[in-house]
Amino acid sequence: MNESLLTSLRKGGFILYAKHGEANVGEDLPYLNFQDCSTQRNLSEKGRRQANYYGEILRYLQIPIQVPVPASPFCRAIETAQLAFGSGNVQVNPFWFEIYRLSGNLPSSYRQKTLSDLKAILETLPVEGKNTVIVAHSFPEGVGLGVIPDMGTVIIKPKGKGNGYEVVRQLPLAEWSKLDS
Repeated sequence: MNESLLTSLRKGGFILYAKHGEANVGEDLPYLNFQDCSTQRNLSEKGRRQANYYGEILRYLQIPIQVPVPASPFCRAIETAQLAFGSGNVQVNPFWFEIYRLSGNLPSSYRQKTLSDLKAILETLPVEGKNTVIVAHSFPEGVGLGVIPDMGTVIIKPKGKGNGYEVVRQLPLAEWSKLDS
């Protein structure tokens, strides 16, 4: 890119795929229930601080975000998105549970369908002048967008339906503040 990443982000047209904040409270139980946070891993205090900071730094940097922000149905992803963007600006999307499932032992046809659906989403252009933020999960190494640290973001430039997308950069949470220098 000829212009700075920050300048480009301020113009919109990107997808910011963010992994939820640090979650080390509890565990994902075999009988996980999305309506019962006690059956799953939840945000730690550090994870909550990360989520708050994420929303603050995007606002500070004047990066326009399209709402509602899609989030995985896990409590940790919903809470991350709500802390970052406000509880009225989040929309739970069950598809992002499929990304979480990629870490499990799945039939290859199921895995391929999930990755094909992911590709279609990542090719979708945001509303003019805005960026789409997705709050979900990391991927297994070498699959999809790869391993993403807590509250890390993969910045994606969609090229439109059927035209693919480009991974521009993976940005750990601490790197956002350096975009302003």
